[in-house]
Amino acid sequence: MEKFDFDFSIKNLGKSIYFSPIKNINFVKDSDKIFYDINHDDVKKAILEGKEDSLIILEKAGPRENIFFDPEKTTAGIVTCGGLCPGLNNVIRSLVLQLIYQYGVKKIIGFRYGYRGIDISNKINPIFLDVNEVADIHNLGGSYLGSSRGNVESSKIVDSLLYYGIDILFTIGGDGTIRGAIDIVEEIERRKLPISVINIPKTIDNDIPFISKSFGFQTAVAAAQEAIRCAHNEAKGAPNGIGIVKLMGRDSGFIAAQAALAQKDANYVLVPEIDFDLEGPNGLLSELERRFEKANHALIVVAEGAGQNFFDNKEVKFDKSGNKILEDIGTFLKNKITNYFKEKNIEVNVKYIDPSYMIRSVVANAEDAVYCGFLAEHAVHAAMSGKTRVIIGKWNDTFIHLPMDIVKFGRKKIDPKSSLWQSVVLSTGQPSLKN
Repeated sequence: MEKFDFDFSIKNLGKSIYFSPIKNINFVKDSDKIFYDINHDDVKKAILEGKEDSLIILEKAGPRENIFFDPEKTTAGIVTCGGLCPGLNNVIRSLVLQLIYQYGVKKIIGFRYGYRGIDISNKINPIFLDVNEVADIHNLGGSYLGSSRGNVESSKIVDSLLYYGIDILFTIGGDGTIRGAIDIVEEIERRKLPISVINIPKTIDNDIPFISKSFGFQTAVAAAQEAIRCAHNEAKGAPNGIGIVKLMGRDSGFIAAQAALAQKDANYVLVPEIDFDLEGPNGLLSELERRFEKANHALIVVAEGAGQNFFDNKEVKFDKSGNKILEDIGTFLKNKITNYFKEKNIEVNVKYIDPSYMIRSVVANAEDAVYCGFLAEHAVHAAMSGKTRVIIGKWNDTFIHLPMDIVKFGRKKIDPKSSLWQSVVLSTGQPSLKN
């Protein structure tokens, strides 16, 4: 059982004194919890040894019978930050419909272009959201509100929230957005203001800890699967054809792994979690040469964060969100492979496909669209009941509340010994690619 010296309790703004307007629904109590670890032996041992406190208990999400905010007087704000991701518009639309239809909230403000759109000094006019405004946005890719990277001073954000009369702020974004939200919450707490901040985690890489799946991931995998299929056709269509598909995955290779398993055409899957060599008898280049002795094509799927150790001599740069700007491993591999076989006077035909920006901009598929709706609904329930500093997630097939501070654990990554990675190895037949 994993051990975490961390407080998973959820903050509340105060006593909930209003009755929920929702009827004919099963309400959830704050005392309703689930185990993080569902291994029977671990749980049984902890209980028998009187170490129940060592078990990680997570608060269930859902509608509360009593709520903190008076819906008639509540103003909600919505902001999307960071890169684009399938399902953003589904989340925005579902938040609006839930606030209006189930709680009767009448004023909802959409802030444009990320946190900078909240800061009134930037003079970016917000959008007032209602049912008609969001009616069809789920049929569009991207973000209806626009997005941007980088934080704004929390004091300016809170000043602006007061200017707009915001009681609840929904932030939709990944770890950078969550860290920004924590700063906002801490400024709110310093001022002793009754403003709720709830995050719906957005990361196409599926790399937020303690969350089994982030929205947009399944759509990304499906779109990546199509790119792999096309690259395979290209590789097979020429003598010694080599297809290279670069997929998103800065620190975690979940999209590359899952898409490769879905399509099962890849011969090599390269992810950030597992190092590989280019040169040497067991390196990728020699392995490709050996493959051409038994097959006339090869397909490589590489996550964008893989092989960054090959660029250690390059100056490290960061984007506005504080993320390291990665070197282009796809182009690097294409050039290295082309030059290697040219020196050996072996004909190869290398086709490189990078569908990253197409994948993150597509409309959510059915599975993600449904999931986005549930996340938004639980975010609204959490906010109206007075929860704050909360991330909405799903664990053990149950929607849960998580403290935003889980970002301190870094990003979720593929375990090389996991069944996921072993399935990839079995599917591709690839060796370790390490000398």
